[in-house]
Amino acid sequence: MRAMHDYYAARAPEYDRIYQKPERQADLRRIETWLTEALAGRSVLEVACGTGYWTQFYAPGATRVLALDAAPQTLQIAQARVPDKVQLIEGDAYAIPTVEPPFEAAFAGFWWSHIPLDRIDPFLRGLHRALQPGAKVIVLDNLFVPGSSTPISARDAQGNSYQQRPLADGSTHRVLKNFPTEAELLAAVAPHAQAATYHAWDYFWALEYTLGTC
Repeated sequence: MRAMHDYYAARAPEYDRIYQKPERQADLRRIETWLTEALAGRSVLEVACGTGYWTQFYAPGATRVLALDAAPQTLQIAQARVPDKVQLIEGDAYAIPTVEPPFEAAFAGFWWSHIPLDRIDPFLRGLHRALQPGAKVIVLDNLFVPGSSTPISARDAQGNSYQQRPLADGSTHRVLKNFPTEAELLAAVAPHAQAATYHAWDYFWALEYTLGTC
């Protein structure tokens, strides 16, 4: 995953341009409100927080927030926009630190699509160890929409898909970017969740589930 880390470190100054696409604005306003309400009154662990775009909306209503990301360049941007209650740490999404007390909720925005298919279950198990039984988990990501999404350039033998993404500095990066179906998402969390709901907008999807108590 080093290539992914390097890509997001290089992309940090221009990362938020994805939120400026005109066709996505109506969806973004709906999701900002929905996410804020869904996480209100809970302690939240956020994985791959990036520049803190989503953190800034839900954090004021949360009781406690720990947000981690692997790239210090994006965390520097996040620091300037999130409330003081948010603890930002540099960390690995596949090695989430143990924090007491465990969190009542977890959120990951635009991270699921970058997880290799064979690492989804290990990622979930590591995430869930940091949560209370019955915690709420929300993952949010892109739908593939022709004309708005970057085309898929390649697929590997394991079924992962990739995009070629140019940056303003002239570099081009091969980025793992999967677009799971509703059925694939529900199947992935079924061993861990006692209830799961799939949400879809025009350009984005979210999976909301309650962690089992066993």
